[in-house]
Amino acid sequence: MHWSERHHGEHRESESQTGPRRQPNRPALRVRARRTASRVPGVSRISRVSRVSRVSRVSRVRARRGRLWQTSRVTALKLPGLPFALEPAGSPPPGCRVRHGVLLTLTAAAGTDLFVDPAGADPGQVPDAGRLVGLPPAGDFTLAAQVSVEFGSMYDAGVLLVHAAERQWAKLCFEYSPQLRPTAVTVVTRGTSDDCNSFEVDGNTLWLRITRSGAAWAFHASADGAWWRLLRYFALSADPAEMVRVGFLAQSPTGEGCAATFDHITFRAGAPENLRDGS
Repeated sequence: MHWSERHHGEHRESESQTGPRRQPNRPALRVRARRTASRVPGVSRISRVSRVSRVSRVSRVRARRGRLWQTSRVTALKLPGLPFALEPAGSPPPGCRVRHGVLLTLTAAAGTDLFVDPAGADPGQVPDAGRLVGLPPAGDFTLAAQVSVEFGSMYDAGVLLVHAAERQWAKLCFEYSPQLRPTAVTVVTRGTSDDCNSFEVDGNTLWLRITRSGAAWAFHASADGAWWRLLRYFALSADPAEMVRVGFLAQSPTGEGCAATFDHITFRAGAPENLRDGS
């Protein structure tokens, strides 16, 4: 799976959006806020920008079709459910949209993926994908989200990501299988990637959860966010777990782009006592 560099037009708040224009040597995201009242009474959509930390001063207001939009280049994003900031990494950067302060949508560019084929690949052709990741507090924790994906092409996915280094990372994916079925998929990469399809899902929504328990990691998935099925239990590297970043990714290895929405994002200190009993 190869990704191709593409120049994308400006990100628009529509379902057909693609990622923002790539900036050399400076991964960035664009967040837009409409300067009118939001659909939530008493809350202005401009409040989205106030939730973005370390925003550069290059913001500008543009008039389009008689409406005003504020566009900001951001270097970090702070969501209420997370005790750490999310920062952009990888290339090309995804389109990013935050609604109501808590609903995160990432839109992957065409040909984007994180996968190192165990059959071998040209080191210069290993695919990449823009993502949002951050360094969690030390200790055990769980990070969960309800993930909805606008599936269109094989391997389109919304992902919870554990990332230690360029070739040391793991993905918990809600992915479109080769049979074009929404599927829970896991990938663990230690130099090269493995690939494990777990179970198919009816519909385009699935709960995903990653857990850190000591030096080990666990991936769970759930249809209802209450009973959790263990998919993987693994160690990622010999490095201290505290140095591993976690976050969110959208990918579209064979398609023209894919939007994934992460709702009900929750971070909790501590790990389940039993990773195999559904709790």
